[in-house]
Amino acid sequence: MHSSEDTASRKTEGRSIAHKLADKQQEISVTEFFEKNKHILGFDSRSKSLLMGIKEAVDNALDACEEAGILPELKVGVSKCDDDEYVVMVEDNGPGIVHKMIPNVFGRLLFGSRFHSHRQSRGQQGIGISATVMYGNMSTGKPAHIMSKVDDEDTAWMMDIIIDTKKNRPVVSNDEPFIWADKTSGTKIEYSIKGRYITGRQSIYEYLKNTAIVNPHARISFEDPEGKVHIFERATDIMPPKAKEIKPHIEGLELGDLQKMANSSAQKTMRAFLKNDFSRISDRVASEILEKAQVSENFKTANLDRLQCREIMKAVEEVKIMAPPTDCLSPIGDTLIKKGLKHVLEGMRPDYYSPPVTRPPKSVNGNPFIVEAGIVYGGEIPVDGQVTILRFANRVPLLYQQGACVITKAIESMDWRRYGLEQRGGKGIPYGPAIILVHVASTKVPFTSEGKEAVANLGEIQNEITLALRLCARNLKGHLNKKEKKKKTMAKFSIVQEILPEMAQKAAIMLDREVPNLDRTISRIMNVVWVEPSSQTSKGGLRTIQYRIFNYTSTEKSFRLHARLPRSCLNETIISDQLVDVSEEGKVTWSIERLAPSARFTLQFQLDGDMSDVFDEEDIYISGLNPAMVMGADPLPGDWSIADMDVTELENGDGDYVDDDTDDDEEEEVLEDDQ
Repeated sequence: MHSSEDTASRKTEGRSIAHKLADKQQEISVTEFFEKNKHILGFDSRSKSLLMGIKEAVDNALDACEEAGILPELKVGVSKCDDDEYVVMVEDNGPGIVHKMIPNVFGRLLFGSRFHSHRQSRGQQGIGISATVMYGNMSTGKPAHIMSKVDDEDTAWMMDIIIDTKKNRPVVSNDEPFIWADKTSGTKIEYSIKGRYITGRQSIYEYLKNTAIVNPHARISFEDPEGKVHIFERATDIMPPKAKEIKPHIEGLELGDLQKMANSSAQKTMRAFLKNDFSRISDRVASEILEKAQVSENFKTANLDRLQCREIMKAVEEVKIMAPPTDCLSPIGDTLIKKGLKHVLEGMRPDYYSPPVTRPPKSVNGNPFIVEAGIVYGGEIPVDGQVTILRFANRVPLLYQQGACVITKAIESMDWRRYGLEQRGGKGIPYGPAIILVHVASTKVPFTSEGKEAVANLGEIQNEITLALRLCARNLKGHLNKKEKKKKTMAKFSIVQEILPEMAQKAAIMLDREVPNLDRTISRIMNVVWVEPSSQTSKGGLRTIQYRIFNYTSTEKSFRLHARLPRSCLNETIISDQLVDVSEEGKVTWSIERLAPSARFTLQFQLDGDMSDVFDEEDIYISGLNPAMVMGADPLPGDWSIADMDVTELENGDGDYVDDDTDDDEEEEVLEDDQ
């Protein structure tokens, strides 16, 4: 039996321990948390930390320039000042930062303008650049030096910033104005950081090169620790479409979020709340949702409780609501993707750029997103290794955690063997001389961590990536098949041209007759219309496109050639006399009439402007002939209208042919396992 004194003693001890534990409990600032868990932000190794700081500064600079409508011009510099200490500099020509806001932007975590806005941007949480300053302070003990000038002010401001991690507040010193010569507006940050400079696939150079691919409107210069300057010139003056802010979409909203929004809404009634605080909800849709949820249209939003929110969310699932608007997104676009790839990968001289694919917009968790993809093949791309995967989210390269990213999982799940790439076992990353590019644009990209290194594995996003890659892969397969067919036909043609003339010459000598003309005989054997493309660019940038067309058949042929030219080149296109039609979309048609057997014809035109190199002379289409007897041109796709063509003019016994590309019907089907 325990005495009453023992019991009292134990109670006293219990209360004493509880009070001691209570004394230790205290609030932790967000800065302290990330200071102790810096790996969450991507600062988990010396080499990665050096890159992450530059990435955050460059992202902010590009966002600022685009919001101000300024073509970005960025300068990045890394210099070594100790064994493992570097000084990093990033300067932009953006709109600058108002003096009183500089300390908060660079010295306070979770402070920014984009967290609550529903539109595409590189920065989202207001953590990146301030976390970079924090890590620099922590690893070297030195402050970050900031300089900024706003275009309507005569003086610029400079200051040194250290972050007080206990309070999540900036500590500012040396705050003073100065004259920034030859600088209209812009911001510059310099900070010291412990790091390790590396080269290779996860290097600063690779990050900036990939940034230039998906931001062809930006000019980026980079000075490495050895003093060598690398310049990624601006490939185009075309700015990306400006993303507009939209209201949140109710689909995918959490119950607690709905209640919080309703209770704090400026709208007084539920009908007005649904209509005015969410996108794509009209009066009719709002009434239908509330009727199904059995909530009065005039019910006060401040009184909405949890059970009513649950019924509203159930009703939302039953009511058909339009997908979120997509003007909040800023996709790169197929033309600029190709422009960026050609501009940056020019040294590899690829044989083939698959026409980039931009998927229709979709929604996940109430947030709209768009997937874009492209494939580059051949040239000097290494043959004996896995394909290179270029992953992007909101125009930002993703260099780390490739295996954890939904983009990689979508690539691995496809059977690339059917498209001409080697793949062991039909799974995993394929092998071959190819580069696969995938870009995911969204108002809120679902990253796997605050470091924004990989996109989370959500089924809706993976499905869209797979559909985009399948279309790119089919285009690649068509290119490889066409290349192989052309190679075999050329071999056959060479044999016929060499052997038949020799036989005819020997027979003529033996029979003492003239050597006969074998053009028609050779044409009868070949039985193809041959289209041979070529291009040449002058020093001034004028690009000449030429098509030599040979009628290696026994009958007269009439047909039309079609191409899609970059829209920006249409006004500067010097066209040939055979041009019969130019559409606003850049679709161009030439008519070739009554090309005699064994005859040849040359079609030539010129392109000027900074987008002229986007056009691939191999992308030529033909109508009016059976595609089986055409070499060097593809059948006209189904999305081209040829209704206005004179059919009698085209018919030559071969019949018209239009390929409607029925493979695209799979967009409406559930994805099947590629195995």
